[in-house]
Amino acid sequence: MFPSHVTLVDVGPRDGLQNEAQPVATAYKVELVHRLQEAGVREIEVTSFVSPKWVPQMADNAAVMAAVERRPGVRLSALVPNMKGLDAALALPPEQWPDEVVVFGAASEAFSQRNINCGIEESIERFRPVVEAAHAQGRKVRGAISCALGCPYQGEVKPDEVERVVRLMKGIGVDHCGVADTIGVGTPHRVQAAMERALRHYPPVEV
Repeated sequence: MFPSHVTLVDVGPRDGLQNEAQPVATAYKVELVHRLQEAGVREIEVTSFVSPKWVPQMADNAAVMAAVERRPGVRLSALVPNMKGLDAALALPPEQWPDEVVVFGAASEAFSQRNINCGIEESIERFRPVVEAAHAQGRKVRGAISCALGCPYQGEVKPDEVERVVRLMKGIGVDHCGVADTIGVGTPHRVQAAMERALRHYPPVEV
């Protein structure tokens, strides 16, 4: 019943640093990625290609991708919420492109509306051209499902709601499905229920 191995995906350089109130210098971000590689982490979410107006901490995304030293066996990913972001990522020299593109959707309708001002289905549909363009460049696409185990606005999130987003992600061609406990309310029972729904549509290695 237990997996033979566990894959750690460190999202600190992106999800952690984007919430810092004070600007973090590009050199420090690059050093963080290098230290994670030295520690043995093989999956690192480095940055996000989002509007600097909304997320100023990620305004140096291209500079970070350009400066990070690539190591064999390490996959570097970047969050890309729309085609404008993907175009910016692909404007880099090919050797600096992220190895994996990350898109995200919420399992809670309330969270989707509060966070990105649109419903779940509309948010996922926005990612369709991103997924298609990423695949055209030989990039894998990972989908993150936020608030899969609970929502700060809605409260309980049912397994049916998680499976709805899994289906939508699968429908646009997302390769890997991440089930996220965004606010830290998961219990073993909730995790199992959500994961069982995801595993109906993706193999264990891609959940």
